[in-house]
Amino acid sequence: MAGRDRIRTDLALEATERFKEENVEVHGVEVREKYDKEKDVRTTVVRITTENGAKTMGKPQGTYITIEAPDLSVPDEDYHREISEEVAHHLKELIDFSQQQSVLVVGLGNQDITADSLGPRAVGNIHMTRHVIREYGLKSCSHMKMHQISGIVPGVMAQTGMETLEIVQGVVAETKPDVVIAIDALAARSTARLNRTIQITDTGISPGSGVGNHREGLNEENLSVRVIGIGVPTVVDAATIVHDSMSDLLDALEEEEQKEFLEEMISPKLYTMFVTSKDVDETVKYLSFTISEGLNLAFSDSLIREDRS
Repeated sequence: MAGRDRIRTDLALEATERFKEENVEVHGVEVREKYDKEKDVRTTVVRITTENGAKTMGKPQGTYITIEAPDLSVPDEDYHREISEEVAHHLKELIDFSQQQSVLVVGLGNQDITADSLGPRAVGNIHMTRHVIREYGLKSCSHMKMHQISGIVPGVMAQTGMETLEIVQGVVAETKPDVVIAIDALAARSTARLNRTIQITDTGISPGSGVGNHREGLNEENLSVRVIGIGVPTVVDAATIVHDSMSDLLDALEEEEQKEFLEEMISPKLYTMFVTSKDVDETVKYLSFTISEGLNLAFSDSLIREDRS
């Protein structure tokens, strides 16, 4: 539909839906969907396998796992535990925890802005172990190979005067992790996915891309180490809300009429405005804990017993 191309989204799933609506087949993009009726959780795996698919989608080649959970913004501990287990399950599909891993968890975003504080809050709940292992060695772990987990909250350029990538590159060069996990707040195209969706990808993450702040991406190319990105859409483009509220009217118009109508009705300023829910304080607290528990489960459930024979 006309006008949708200008609305930003960080979700690969929403990019595929746009082509589906327009009946366009994208070569080099595979989509697999699974629905758990008991949990009311829909998981969609989008794999971009070719350069053509990446160019068409506007996203790097790789795997994008989207977990849609309608009650994710509800303070139900049992439900959040189930989602944490889903996150852990998919992380273990992307990272080989059968061998001891050194993992650096990066909490992206501005912790002074609630809707952008998901990453820093999540890192605050991670069980860090690197310092314990360095201090006491693996013998302190009762013959278990504990994964070395460390974390950092690099802040944003306005706070530090440095690109996030510059800070993370320095930490990676010093600590030499096997994998980096970057957590960030995202932007969605659909209001229905706001605070109800988790995306996990092995392509890394670009801080601030959802709201038009194009920073250098945290990815394997820039860090020389594998990067897993985890994000939840906490904001939506204001133009999306206007567009969705007029969708029935737009469907009755021809494509050229839609374009003309949108140009007249939607101010360009709306494309620089982002909206979040009024209960974002509580919601981000729940979401950050859910993600951190998913990481903790992935790390702790993957402890490896040493061969004592």
